[in-house]
Amino acid sequence: MVLEELAVRLNDREYKNWLQAGQCLLLLRDGLLPFTSQHMRAFHGDLLNHNTELRRPCETSCCRPRGSTFSSACRVCSEWQAAILRHHRQPGATVNWDNCSPPHWRTDHWEVAKAYMPRGQGKVKGADQCDASALLNLINYCDCFRSVEPKFVREVIRYRNELMHSCELRVKDEWMRRYQMALKNLLRQFSYVPHMDTVGKHIEEMLTVDLTIYVSGLDRMDAAELDGLQCDSVSQWEISATSISQWEAELLAERLKELLHAAGAGDDDDGDDTKTQDAEQLKSLGGFLQANRDLSERFSAELQAINSLEGRR
Repeated sequence: MVLEELAVRLNDREYKNWLQAGQCLLLLRDGLLPFTSQHMRAFHGDLLNHNTELRRPCETSCCRPRGSTFSSACRVCSEWQAAILRHHRQPGATVNWDNCSPPHWRTDHWEVAKAYMPRGQGKVKGADQCDASALLNLINYCDCFRSVEPKFVREVIRYRNELMHSCELRVKDEWMRRYQMALKNLLRQFSYVPHMDTVGKHIEEMLTVDLTIYVSGLDRMDAAELDGLQCDSVSQWEISATSISQWEAELLAERLKELLHAAGAGDDDDGDDTKTQDAEQLKSLGGFLQANRDLSERFSAELQAINSLEGRR
């Protein structure tokens, strides 16, 4: 039943486009992990080397921001706050200070990195727990990534947002062509990073592979290859289908996390239109999950959270 329902979803061309585009983001994220980690560690070390005040521990050990406001910081954390803003490419933009634990800025480079990321990163403890959006925003906003042209990063962020904010989880072929060009432009910025060449090849393969599934005894998929395997046997087909299912679940989980955080946070910085849009998208996504039994079982806890939020309105 699970594989049959997956097959039906993947026989919808525009949903398949959505899934493939999302998997490209997962591949991009995996490629950016070592790059961003290395740069932030070096950046953190430079900050400490050039400002002895930053080497001191937090004076209260309990400095806590609230949303995009951090007005009650101790002297040391205020110094860190100023240093972070000095290296922000757009210091007038909203900074999600509550992503961070300021007392740990001195010892943890990733707590500094989270100041340059979208909201909802408070529980993230390292690069490996970040999605593509978080890493791309970090590169876009922190000036330690001077080797990367921000306009190409912002272009991919825009496509990522369009993809993840699609209420129907579907994108057209023309959108995919523009998205592919945006990814190519971005990846050229990393031509000097050896492993990113491999990432680019994997993304290219993902954009061209045909994931359409035909269920006939669950024995074949309309794709010449996937992960280097000829999909002409039950066992190989099931391995490939499992991989596809995992990609799908990871993308849906990312969107659910984002929407549930927005709904639960009740952030006053968001306008009424944004809150209404988030609520509508959460309801739409809940309906999609409920309509697919395999997904409703996988995301049963999230569906309960959605229903609970609906009941409060």
